[in-house]
Amino acid sequence: MTGMFSKLFATSAILALAACGNSWDTEVGSGVDKGDFGNATMNNTLIQSGQLEYTVALAERFSAEVPDTINFAFNSAQLTEEARGILRTQANFIKQFPEVRFRVFGHTDLVGSASYNQRLGLRRAQAAVAYLTSLGISKSRVEAVVSYGKTRPIIQTSAPEERNRRTVTEVSGFVESAPLILNGKYAEVIWREYVGSAVRPHPTNVVIETQVTGGE
Repeated sequence: MTGMFSKLFATSAILALAACGNSWDTEVGSGVDKGDFGNATMNNTLIQSGQLEYTVALAERFSAEVPDTINFAFNSAQLTEEARGILRTQANFIKQFPEVRFRVFGHTDLVGSASYNQRLGLRRAQAAVAYLTSLGISKSRVEAVVSYGKTRPIIQTSAPEERNRRTVTEVSGFVESAPLILNGKYAEVIWREYVGSAVRPHPTNVVIETQVTGGE
């Protein structure tokens, strides 16, 4: 009799576990947690402990929040109005983080010689940097140091292609005189930007006058 109860208990336990999981080799709760539970906390811990490069964290944020690419007309390094608008958006982001440095990489399409396109790509990068500095960004924080010319096209075509004629702005690191970052206090940078964005102007006071008339 005791053996029968043991078998029934074991069978009930197996059925209960099967009801909780999808199959024998599936971890209980896997249907709820798709694998990203706790990623935000883990990422923040990696940043604070220095295990994740600060440049990677800022580069990911920059590419997620700001358009990093502008395009050019054929055989031209002149900025279009659309390009200027994108660069103004980049400048607004860059101003929030005075500790961060940026680089602008120039690219061309596949028309023309490699040497000519390398010079053209560099001129495009320099044009973007010149506009960013005209918006108040220090020359020591943004620079055109490399031209990829036509060696890294987005679209593999020998025909003129606007998407290949571009510059890309990227985070390159931190300024040497930024102990705030080097001491591992990345959170202070984020907190400062958060507080600054949360400030709202106080509404103007409105004076209300009332007139009292005397009675007889």
